[in-house]
Amino acid sequence: MESKKQEFSLWYLIIAGVATLMLQLYISQAGVNTLAYSEFKALLKAGNIREVTLGETALSGTLLTTGVEKVLPPDRAETLKLAKEPEHVFTAVRVNDPGLIADLDAAHVRYSGQADARWIGTLLSWVVPVMIFFGIWSLLIRRIGGAGGFGGGLMEIGKSKAKVYLQQQTGVTFADVAGIDEAKGELMEVVDFLKTPDRYRRLGGKIPKGVLLLGAPGTGKTLLARAVAGEAGVPFFSMSGSEFVELFVGVGAARVRDLFAQAEQRAPCIIFIDELDALGKTRSLNVAGGQDEREQTLNQLLVEMDGFDTNKGVIIMAATNRPEILDAALLRPGRFDRHVVLDRPDLKGREQILRVHVRNVSLAPSVELGQLAARTPGFAGADLANLVNEAALLAARKNKSAVDSDDFDEALDRIIGGLEKRNRIMIPLEKQTIAYHEAGHALVAEHRPHADRVSRVSIIPRGVAALGYTQQTPTEDRYLLRRSELLDRLDVLLGGRVAEQIVFGDVSTGAENDLQRATDIARQMITQYGMSESLGLPCYERTGANMLPMTAAMSRPEREYGEQTAQAIDEEIRRTLAQSAERVRQTLAAEREKLDLLAGLLLEKEVVDRAGLDALMNTPQVASPVAEPTAA
Repeated sequence: MESKKQEFSLWYLIIAGVATLMLQLYISQAGVNTLAYSEFKALLKAGNIREVTLGETALSGTLLTTGVEKVLPPDRAETLKLAKEPEHVFTAVRVNDPGLIADLDAAHVRYSGQADARWIGTLLSWVVPVMIFFGIWSLLIRRIGGAGGFGGGLMEIGKSKAKVYLQQQTGVTFADVAGIDEAKGELMEVVDFLKTPDRYRRLGGKIPKGVLLLGAPGTGKTLLARAVAGEAGVPFFSMSGSEFVELFVGVGAARVRDLFAQAEQRAPCIIFIDELDALGKTRSLNVAGGQDEREQTLNQLLVEMDGFDTNKGVIIMAATNRPEILDAALLRPGRFDRHVVLDRPDLKGREQILRVHVRNVSLAPSVELGQLAARTPGFAGADLANLVNEAALLAARKNKSAVDSDDFDEALDRIIGGLEKRNRIMIPLEKQTIAYHEAGHALVAEHRPHADRVSRVSIIPRGVAALGYTQQTPTEDRYLLRRSELLDRLDVLLGGRVAEQIVFGDVSTGAENDLQRATDIARQMITQYGMSESLGLPCYERTGANMLPMTAAMSRPEREYGEQTAQAIDEEIRRTLAQSAERVRQTLAAEREKLDLLAGLLLEKEVVDRAGLDALMNTPQVASPVAEPTAA
């Protein structure tokens, strides 16, 4: 798109004229002294004039400076600075002097005549400086506001910063997107319209003006938008919502106008606005007065979306993970008509995503992507890409020829638990406490029918505060949980603390996170799911509407009950947790020998995998309890 013409100002012409006049005067007078005609006649008689050029209105020539102070007054000689050089150029205005030629002949001065060429002098003294000034001025304007100017240019502040990817240069097609087949199916209609728009126009159908991609971070919203452009083979304008808003008022609205103007010239094309929530937050009353730059930008976006015709082939796509804060005017029909939700992939989707990311990775035959996908519930596409990359880096660090299962196990542990810290010094009692704590989690999980299977138990410190962990692998993806399944999860969470209480008769601070998660589950069962016999079916708390599951889980529920009900809820939470702790106590007391055996195995090997846990659970051998270390 052609850039807008710079606004002309009269000040430019005035400054250019003054600068040119000063330059012309400096050039024409530099190194030339002007003599009065009487001074010229005196110097001629004294023999200080060497040659003269006679013009119609002026004369010029060369004078000898030796002895000139004897002819001219001292102050005049010093003013003209004639004594510093042996010869000097002079000029004088010619007067009507009939005896001038005779005086020149008498002084034996060489003289010649010259016709005045005024247009040449004007050209040299005016036009050339103007051209020089214009060149300098153009360079400055280019530096301030040109496309290649330093820092993007002040004059470019109102222009769109959208990155344009033409044709297949996005480098992404639907073949590079996996695990979100439903979302791809929704967007295939957009691709089909961009490829064959006549099929829709002849029936009077209109493609949706805007497509809003909703999903948790890392689920592939930006990747999917680029794949649509790559699949359709059309220009792709990519810009973040935060890039519209600047310090100067009106810049955001100007960038919106410029972006849509560029898109219409390159139609058919796709405009993609990432992180729309940075631009499209709900408008509110500004109590401080004045104009809000973000609201002006949003208003301009709404106007532009109303003003262009989808039949021209301009499709607007946007992505956000916070739809609950978007302005309602953005979401109404006629703007962002279609909402495509990208959920976290299921088991099959995770396996497909892993296959996409391992295309360029050398895998060992022992790697089974299906099992790896089962061990990564809740992982989004970005998380799985990071997992593959971490495993490849670990294999390269060990100089392996291929990435094997051990590398993926270590990479998964690093992502979930953090960096391994084997050098952390722990006293024997702390290490033993951690071993019994993790053994309690694992044994309770093995004795609960609805709990996820334990795949790995470790007492190696990781991350900031994790001193050990018990990793569980779901057998399948679950979208609904029954009351019995939630109670089993409560039991597993309390298994570590109860194990410490049984073995040592005391508890540690290591169960802080377990207690917090258990309390959250118990509160949700009572206040949101109606799973309490004493409080009944009412829903006492609710999360915000129109929220993604991830956003709703992090938000604080709205309280809709009084103090008496709050007291009853607290009593019910304590009773639920106490009942769970009693069930766990009975299980671990019955399996005390295996608890000691698993704790001893962890103290010996630090890590117990699924095979080691199966061998321990099936062994009939009874081990003696591990002796508690005595204080020094």
